Amino acid sequence: MENIIYNSTKKDLPSNQLHKLFVAVGWSDGSDSPEMINKYNIPFLNSTFVISAWYNKKLVGVVRVLSDKIFRSIIYDLIVDPEFQGNGIGSELIKLCINKYPNSEWLVETKENIAGFYENIGFKMCGKDDVFLNIPCKLFTKI
Repeated sequence: MENIIYNSTKKDLPSNQLHKLFVAVGWSDGSDSPEMINKYNIPFLNSTFVISAWYNKKLVGVVRVLSDKIFRSIIYDLIVDPEFQGNGIGSELIKLCINKYPNSEWLVETKENIAGFYENIGFKMCGKDDVFLNIPCKLFTKI
């Protein structure tokens, strides 16, 4: 898409715009407290690197990566504003990530209905015996 500017140097993204993206894609129901909204940029600040996509001054896409910079890199929070989806922004964000550490193994956890997006970029499903385990984040778990 024309007029999209990609930025790989700024990790301190506006928390309110990040929150709007999370709401737009359904990752937040929008009921976050003002204190929580103010902290939406902390995971991005603490990531190895962040690439954002901007249309004028509006944040329309973002991805963050945790990496040891040699062996493994993990993609987190690839988000594209639904109004801008289907224009190659998500693919470009992933391409820019992989170009950062082209020899690294790249990992991503996603939902089954989104896996095809990553497969189209070159990701492959891990073996059938692989297991992914987690302890959920307490901030996003309803008690």
